[in-house]
Amino acid sequence: MISFLTFLVIVLGLITFGRIIRIFELSAQLRGTDVNAVNASDNKTHSLLLLIMGSAFVFMVFYMTYIMKDKLLPSAASEHGVAIDTLFKFNWAILGTAFLITHVLLIFFASKYYFKKEHKPVFFAHSTKLELIWTLIPAAVLSTIIVYGISKWNQIVAPVEDNVMVIELYAKQFDWTARYAGDDNQLGKASFRAVDGNNTLGIDYTDPQSADDILVRNEFHLPVGKEVIFKFHSRDVIHSAYMPHFRAQMNCVPGMTTQFHFKPIKTTEEMRVETANDKFDYILLCNKICGASHFNMQMNIIVEDETSFRQWLGSKKTIAEDLKAAAPAPPVEVTTDSLSAPADSAKVHAVTADASKH
Repeated sequence: MISFLTFLVIVLGLITFGRIIRIFELSAQLRGTDVNAVNASDNKTHSLLLLIMGSAFVFMVFYMTYIMKDKLLPSAASEHGVAIDTLFKFNWAILGTAFLITHVLLIFFASKYYFKKEHKPVFFAHSTKLELIWTLIPAAVLSTIIVYGISKWNQIVAPVEDNVMVIELYAKQFDWTARYAGDDNQLGKASFRAVDGNNTLGIDYTDPQSADDILVRNEFHLPVGKEVIFKFHSRDVIHSAYMPHFRAQMNCVPGMTTQFHFKPIKTTEEMRVETANDKFDYILLCNKICGASHFNMQMNIIVEDETSFRQWLGSKKTIAEDLKAAAPAPPVEVTTDSLSAPADSAKVHAVTADASKH
């Protein structure tokens, strides 16, 4: 009801404003004034309004940027994320400076040099100095941004040392599965051709390197201060693995392996203190619209110390252990000797009954 009343008030206000404008037009016609004619007084009024509204616009842009800064992401939680944030702030400083200069000049010249009959504009066909200024300055600024950006990107994607943790993130509509490399730090082979109802990741169970791999869902853990390389796969459509607090994003493309690596520098508990939110969790999202439940395709990430991480990982079963637990139990063999023992007849009947079930 309140929404409807608000809408009604706005509509009535617009109608009233239109009627007032019409009254001014009719009164001007009665006075014999051409309502379409623009005189010096109109120009001066418009220049003053432009000065006021333009200045208010520039002020509000910077004011809103300042008061909304807390709505941005918290500080970066990965080593390379700090460099990303520095690059981001560097670009915004350049954009903010360019925005301020161009709009101040635009507002100043439009409000000062409005049309006056006694003013005569200066005409010139060419100015080498002006051409050099508006060509060289933007070129120098853009070159600086590109060189600085490429240098940071090369540092981020540079090859990592050998002692890194390997994790596969497997995407499908509409969930994630993480696969940790086992003690050999090598992921077993996998192929989309092997995907079926019992093997959703297409893992080659005959590959010895698959035996010690560990599968987890809903939540995965990372050790703080240790480099982690992620290998991304997709089973169906293009997804995008996005971990905003680590400033990491990579497309997951069917039939391809993409990868990205980073080093977490803040535990989940440290970030909870920093954000003053005891329910904070890092999160993995899909940043490509991949279907009806795209919004729900997410996975929690826990960053903790090495000891806690090893305890958590040690509590998870390897693929070999999962396969062994899922294998059917062998049938119980009933011998003639056991049948001939009267004292154990009750046990024989029980064993025979169990064997018949298999």
